[in-house]
Amino acid sequence: MEMTEYFERTLDKYAGAFDIYRNYSINQRQYPAYGYFFSLGEKYVLSRKANLWSIRSYEHVLFMQEEAVTEKLLEELDSVLAGYMEPQMVRKGEKYPEKDHMYSYLTFVILCRKSPEQEIIRRIRHYKYEKSYLMNFRGHSEGHLICVDLEQEKIYTNRAASGMKKMFEKTFRENRKSRVGNADAFEQAG
Repeated sequence: MEMTEYFERTLDKYAGAFDIYRNYSINQRQYPAYGYFFSLGEKYVLSRKANLWSIRSYEHVLFMQEEAVTEKLLEELDSVLAGYMEPQMVRKGEKYPEKDHMYSYLTFVILCRKSPEQEIIRRIRHYKYEKSYLMNFRGHSEGHLICVDLEQEKIYTNRAASGMKKMFEKTFRENRKSRVGNADAFEQAG
């Protein structure tokens, strides 16, 4: 599958719930897109002034397009996550996230043309980043890593992102169906 086509289909899926920003820059590195999600849940009695509780949930997604996933790239992603995304996007430069913060998912989606080596796949699957704030009273942050292998049409994720795997696999299935559908339409027109 062509990288640009897969990338655009994936962004279309995210656009239903996320704010998408194209050509996003962090520390002089350009990312093709950044997605931001925020959800607020509240429980109150009779009026909003009688608020029993509130929870704030976030997800920050950085999209990447690479020829191949390397050891160096994985180290760079971990550095960006721990050195920029968590302190700036989650805590906003403060010691802790704001009151009522429940969780922040810090996600990397890497589209790669070449299949990763077995050692890289192992590192992706075992990648873990978790940070709690005030014994979870201010919630926690969690790192998600998703690698889309365009050559083999496979998806590799770490354990925290495993729930997202089906959505990315579905994009491959949709593309296969559209190719078959287009071939049938072409044969009928001829």
